[in-house]
Amino acid sequence: MTGKHELGMRRFGRVNWLGLYTLAAREVMRFAAVWTQTLLAPLVTAGLFMAIFSLAIGPARGQVMGVDFLTFLAPGILMMTVIQNAFANTSSSIVISKVQGNIVDTLMPPLSAGELVLGYLAGGIARGVLVGLSIAAALWLALGIAPQHPGLMLVFLVLGSAFLGGLGILAAIYADKFDQMAAITNFVVTPLAFLSGTFYSVEALPPGLDRVIHWNPVFYLIDGLRYGMIGVSDSPPEKGLAIAGAATLAVALTAWAMFRTGYRLKP
Repeated sequence: MTGKHELGMRRFGRVNWLGLYTLAAREVMRFAAVWTQTLLAPLVTAGLFMAIFSLAIGPARGQVMGVDFLTFLAPGILMMTVIQNAFANTSSSIVISKVQGNIVDTLMPPLSAGELVLGYLAGGIARGVLVGLSIAAALWLALGIAPQHPGLMLVFLVLGSAFLGGLGILAAIYADKFDQMAAITNFVVTPLAFLSGTFYSVEALPPGLDRVIHWNPVFYLIDGLRYGMIGVSDSPPEKGLAIAGAATLAVALTAWAMFRTGYRLKP
């Protein structure tokens, strides 16, 4: 026993499952308690986007990649809404705790850096996936868009939620005030979402710009989800899985390093 303590072994084992579950449950209950704002509002917003594009453009746009424009647009709107909500869930949780001065209540319990990352990500992933599935169900009922590859669609929903949830952790750790958080959202997250093939195919971009967009991991998330929903995509879904998975892992490891060192978290 003494040797284990000298090696830094915790009395409850390598993983604090109870602590991890408690943090994850707290993060899920945070958004579930205000479900009209966190789950219903994104569904309404996505519906408004679809209605506006239908009224403004509609059949006049013609087909994109062999499908009508609204069918092509639907997966992009869905993933854009998912990643925005996943980012908001993790970032708001941490930045509010920092501003209110109670972040220590999360950092003080015997949770490792990896457990903190997983706990926060659990809330972001849960919110993102629930939002995505509710929008997908609405699209099925309203437009008859049934997922062509539901398993792959779910994988990209989880990856998208995890990637932006991880970015939300990084942004919230860096930000000390709400206006800093708003700046990151407006100048980083929103451009990532809007300039990633949400409303168009990369085939329509000028030469050179189409190569730039392939450096954006969010493009592969939207493109992969589009393939899972309607069976068409700009790039192979296998490539999208590899790039999105690598980007998510890189973000998670950076968040782990920040928690481990206490960067901008501890005095």
